[in-house]
Amino acid sequence: QSTWGTAMAAPPTAAAARRDKWRVVTYNVPQNSCVQLFDYKTKRSRVVFGPDLVMLEPDEHFTQLNLSGGVPKRSNAMRSLLMFLGPEFMTDLLVVETSDHARLSIQLGYNWHFAVDMESEVSKAAVFSVPDFVGDACNTLGSRVRSAISSVPFQQFHAHSAEIIRAAVLGDSEEGVYRFPANGLVITNVDVQNVEPVDQRTRDSLQKSVTLAIEITTAAVEAEARNEAKKIEQEAIGSLEKQVIEDDCLIETVRYALVELQAEAEAIKTSGQAEAEAKAYAQRTHIEGEAEVVQAQLRTDATNIQAAFELERLTAHYDAEIDHQKDLNALEIEKTRRLAEIETSKFKSMVESITPEALLEMAKAGPELQAELLKGLGLSGYIVTSGNTPVNLLSTANGLMGQVAAATAGRA
Repeated sequence: QSTWGTAMAAPPTAAAARRDKWRVVTYNVPQNSCVQLFDYKTKRSRVVFGPDLVMLEPDEHFTQLNLSGGVPKRSNAMRSLLMFLGPEFMTDLLVVETSDHARLSIQLGYNWHFAVDMESEVSKAAVFSVPDFVGDACNTLGSRVRSAISSVPFQQFHAHSAEIIRAAVLGDSEEGVYRFPANGLVITNVDVQNVEPVDQRTRDSLQKSVTLAIEITTAAVEAEARNEAKKIEQEAIGSLEKQVIEDDCLIETVRYALVELQAEAEAIKTSGQAEAEAKAYAQRTHIEGEAEVVQAQLRTDATNIQAAFELERLTAHYDAEIDHQKDLNALEIEKTRRLAEIETSKFKSMVESITPEALLEMAKAGPELQAELLKGLGLSGYIVTSGNTPVNLLSTANGLMGQVAAATAGRA
């Protein structure tokens, strides 16, 4: 109803009374609402849905809605130009009477909305087909509620009030809603806000019966709790005694088994000590033999590993020496080659620096000197020898002849 209160027409003001007749009359239609305009000249009406800005034609007027309001509903309580489409709620107060003539005051809240097909002009126009849809819906739903409650006694209604009222308002449809086909109004839910007897004596009797029912229920719950506690206590005592008996039986069984085991142990101790010692000695000998075998195998493995390691070490050492010697040989060869190249270059340089005339003079210098010496001594030649080194006259003669020939060739 707060929504409808904001849409109620305000009283005209002095500024509104002095309206300019040449100015266009406009109205802003808000969201989720609509207005109806009727043209008195053409006798036609049109419905405008918001949000939109309506401009009146020269012969058009707004359709004013006179709606019921208040709790309980009163006719013509609200005036409005807008028709809100919902979802919204409305509240009504009903006085009903049960089949046993108990009068009750019930306050109900209805959730509603308009189901409008925007593609259909008939569906749009049907929204305004019922001028006071609030009063019509409350009267219809109140009649259904009063009819349903009048057929049940007070005790049944008191126990199942919500189910009875919901079934009366919404019915048994699969959708769970109630529709008004005339204008498309849909009731989606009903809320039972308050239920109280109208008669004071009935109200007091109801209070007493409720108090008595509460006391009876409390006493029944207490008695049931005491009985349950006693039952649990007796069950616990019985379970404890049963457990004690079972434990005594178990103790005797265990004691009997213990005596048997002690007897068996004593027999084994007296008769099997020698056998146990023999088995222990044999097992010890077997273990020692296996240990010796394992130690010998380990020593062999260690020797093999050491020999393999030594072999690898020597191989690596000899390989390193061979590589070192190869490197030394390569260095020595390179040194000899470079020295030979140096000597060759040196000799070649010396040979190239001496001219053929110098070589000829050097060759002639020795024989000429010898000839001058012999000439100065008055000798034609000489031989120096000793007894240890005999003289080869043939070689000496050949040498002298060669020198003479060389000297003769030099003079020529």
